[in-house]
Amino acid sequence: MALQCGIVGLPNVGKSTLFNALTNGKALAANYPFATKDPNVGIITVPDERLDKLSEIVQPQRVQPTTVEIVDIAGLIKGASKGEGLGNQFLANIREVDAIIHVVRCFDDDNVVHVDGSVNPVRDKEIIDLELSFKDLDTIEKRIDKTARAAKAGNKEELKALETLNRAKAHLETGRVLREILADLDDDGRNLLVRDLALLTSKPVLYACNVGEGDIEKGNAHTEAFKKAVAAENAEIIMICAGIEAQIAELDTKEERNEFLDMMGLSEPGVNRVIRSSYKLLNLIT
Repeated sequence: MALQCGIVGLPNVGKSTLFNALTNGKALAANYPFATKDPNVGIITVPDERLDKLSEIVQPQRVQPTTVEIVDIAGLIKGASKGEGLGNQFLANIREVDAIIHVVRCFDDDNVVHVDGSVNPVRDKEIIDLELSFKDLDTIEKRIDKTARAAKAGNKEELKALETLNRAKAHLETGRVLREILADLDDDGRNLLVRDLALLTSKPVLYACNVGEGDIEKGNAHTEAFKKAVAAENAEIIMICAGIEAQIAELDTKEERNEFLDMMGLSEPGVNRVIRSSYKLLNLIT
C-alpha cells in the first residue's frame, strides 16, 4: 500500500479547495499522468525538474514520475473524539494515513463565514489537536492498563514501555502533541507510539496556511502568530492561496498557467510546493 498524506482542517478553511487543486492534473508543472483512486483519494505526481530535463534530453517512450497519495479527510467539529458529527470517520481516517497536511485559515474575508465566528488559526489548530489528543489519551490509558499488569511480573520490556506510556500521557494532559517529544525517545519508545499504537498526534505534520493573494510571500499577522504557536513542533509551514490555486487548476495549457503565474509574481503553483513537501514529510526520496 502506498504511503498517504491526509488533509485535515475545520470547515471553510480551504481544505477541499486545496484538495481539488492538488488532484487536478492541470495544476502541475509538467504534463504527467493522473488518476483518482477513490472519490476522496488522489494519486498525485511529484513535480521534479530533474525528470523534466532528463525527459527532454532522452525523449523516452514513457515518463514514470513518482507519486504520493493525498486523502481528503472528512471535516471536524468539536466533540469528534466522542463520536459527534463525522468524528469517528475523521479519526479513523487520520489513523490510517502516514502524515498530515493541516490546513489553517489565515485570510480575512467577510463573505466566507468562519465556523467559530472569527479568523484565528492558533485556536483552530488547538481545536483539532485537542480532539486528537483526547483520542490518543483514551488509547494510551487502555494500553497502560494492559502494560501495567505485565510489568508487575517484572518484565523489563513492559516496564520500559510503561515508562514511555506514562510520559506520553503526562505530555498530552498538558495540552501538547506527541510530535514534540518523539525526538527525545529511543527507537523502542518511538515505535511504540508511532507504529504500534498509531497515535494521532505522533504523526508528522505539514501546515498549509491559506492566505490572501497578497500574503503568499511574506504572510500576515495571522501567520506570524501561528508560527510562534507551532515552533516547538519543528514542522514545515507553507503559505498558499487556495483561491489562486483553484484558478490555476482551471487553466487548460502550460502557457496559460505560466502567464498567470507571471502576472501574480509567482515562480510556480503553490500546490507543487505542497506536493514536494508532502513527499519529504513521508520520508521518501527519489
